[in-house]
Amino acid sequence: MAPYRLDVISLAPQAFAPLEELGVIGRAFAAGRAELYLHNPRDHATDRYRKVDDEPYGGGAGMVLKPEPVFAAFESIPQSPRRRVLLMTPQGRPLAQADLQRWAENHDQLVLLCGHYEGFDERIRSLADEEVSLGDFVLTGGELPAMTVINGVVRLLPGTVGTAASLVEESHSDLLLEHPHYTRPADFRGMTVPDVLRSGDHGAIARWRQQQREQRTADRRPDLLDRWKRRSNAENDSDGTT
Repeated sequence: MAPYRLDVISLAPQAFAPLEELGVIGRAFAAGRAELYLHNPRDHATDRYRKVDDEPYGGGAGMVLKPEPVFAAFESIPQSPRRRVLLMTPQGRPLAQADLQRWAENHDQLVLLCGHYEGFDERIRSLADEEVSLGDFVLTGGELPAMTVINGVVRLLPGTVGTAASLVEESHSDLLLEHPHYTRPADFRGMTVPDVLRSGDHGAIARWRQQQREQRTADRRPDLLDRWKRRSNAENDSDGTT
């Protein structure tokens, strides 16, 4: 299987160096499951000062990222058959686990465009298939959101984590939050491991974990529990079950 290709257009490519040294993500890069390519728009600037920003038309504070060097950097990137282009922007749709799963399963290349300065020229948006945000706040650039996407996608690639089962039960994989985890000792400062987890009854353990997932989601994210129930009811209706 060909490596999953990740291309980042950023004015701060050095920010991404830790990714290739980071635990299971770094090992995935070392094993060739994914490849990271960094593209600096400054390398594509045409003036003697390698200028990549300019004042906004109409006036205003700050500088705006120019379209020419970004387009040139983008057009220098080889295109894989199932490429997806993401623009990191606080105006984008909030990132969700379902997005990471979709990009990992349905695509073989992500191009991540990182904004900077006060903003980017509006015409840069035309390059993107999707606009992605980490939430309702503003950072100095798109590098941290891009690293979040890369981490989230690479860990879902086959062979990155120890077992595929651990990905199925984790928080947000199917809208529900993950169940509690315990390890030795069985009793720590009066806090004990639930008896069912030490019972050896795998059926009872599975039922307990599902109950815990539903209860934890109800307590902490009732919005997700409502979505999970609606989806489960819709799936049951389509199967002809009640």
